[in-house]
Amino acid sequence: MNAAARQALPLAGIRVIDYSHFLAGPYVGRCLAALGAEVIKVERPGSGDAGRQHAWFVGDHSGYFLQQNMGKKGLSVNTKDPRGRALMKKLVDSADVFVENYRPGALEKLGLGYAELAETNPGLVYCSISAYGHTGPDSHRAGFGLIAEAKSGIMQMVGNPGEAPPLLRISLGDMYTGIHAVAAINAALLGRVKSGRGQHIDMALYDTLVSMHEYAVQCYTLSGGKEVPVQTGHDMPNSTLYGVFRAQDGDLVIAAQVDDAWKRFAALVEQNGGPAGFGVDTRLHAAAGRNANRLEILEVVRPWVAQRPVAGILQMLDGIDVPCAKVQRIDEVLADPQIQARGMVVEQEHPVLGNIRLPNLPFRMSGCDTSITQVAPELGEHNAEIAASLGYDAAQIAEMQADGVLYGA
Repeated sequence: MNAAARQALPLAGIRVIDYSHFLAGPYVGRCLAALGAEVIKVERPGSGDAGRQHAWFVGDHSGYFLQQNMGKKGLSVNTKDPRGRALMKKLVDSADVFVENYRPGALEKLGLGYAELAETNPGLVYCSISAYGHTGPDSHRAGFGLIAEAKSGIMQMVGNPGEAPPLLRISLGDMYTGIHAVAAINAALLGRVKSGRGQHIDMALYDTLVSMHEYAVQCYTLSGGKEVPVQTGHDMPNSTLYGVFRAQDGDLVIAAQVDDAWKRFAALVEQNGGPAGFGVDTRLHAAAGRNANRLEILEVVRPWVAQRPVAGILQMLDGIDVPCAKVQRIDEVLADPQIQARGMVVEQEHPVLGNIRLPNLPFRMSGCDTSITQVAPELGEHNAEIAASLGYDAAQIAEMQADGVLYGA
């Protein structure tokens, strides 16, 4: 590693309390840890974060938990005990950031709401993540990413016409909200430099997914309510040619929606068995004409692709600089030289499991390495270390451990 890569990570010296569970909140904590923050994962005694019970399992360890909680210290404290509440209060007073993803109002009952914590720590940046946010008529309702995906209009546009929409199979709402929360937290920390005060960040899964609509909302509003995007299956009718196609031995995507790329693509098709004149049909040389004649184009392109193997088509399209890619399985993704070159799989040495491989984060900085080598903590693994950092002596720590105030698995 060169000298530049040994610079301090940008959030070094920032203490984060990760009082969250499952996915959106833990993902925020993982990102902040990768950027250099000291992240303390606080879990309830006994079962801990519900993510610990989520597949995929290796022995009794959850890969789900390992992935989203790497790089953190683990604290398990019984906040029903007055000593546990006092420890939590000291911990929060020492922190810069507090992350939680419970239903609005739940943490106020525990004395861990923003207003109460900010009284003694006015610089605290407090980030809440919930399904609907802390305001509005639905703020009290429970929800997960699936609920937000359905309500946001995203799910309704996916799949084949006349069929129920498919599950997206990735937690779009949680992950997208999580990375927005990371951005907001960093902005609030920067703002605190001038103001001296933190603030409450209120992130909603539903809000975030509605904000993702790069086309559907403006399509509806700017058309005076006339245009409502619907399911179109495997291509985009307002961006021809752009979609998924089935070849002899697999599927691939082709993005020839830009005029120049289309002309190169159409010429290639004509020169390799397509209909005469396809490459010089001026009706199709501009986007409006292609969209108007989309079905006619698909009647040519689909069989042309179906007659050829994926590798052959990719080679031809790469040769004329038309963006394309095979639809890859996960095993193919992990074997992809590009993913390997970018370090998108991080290897860690787990004390029980040995070498484990998990997805890396996409942060790439010239001055530092953001890959996390520290594995996710065991439940309460760093209880004594964290308590000592708050001023508790060895006797007090031993007493709280013996009484279950500090809980270790």
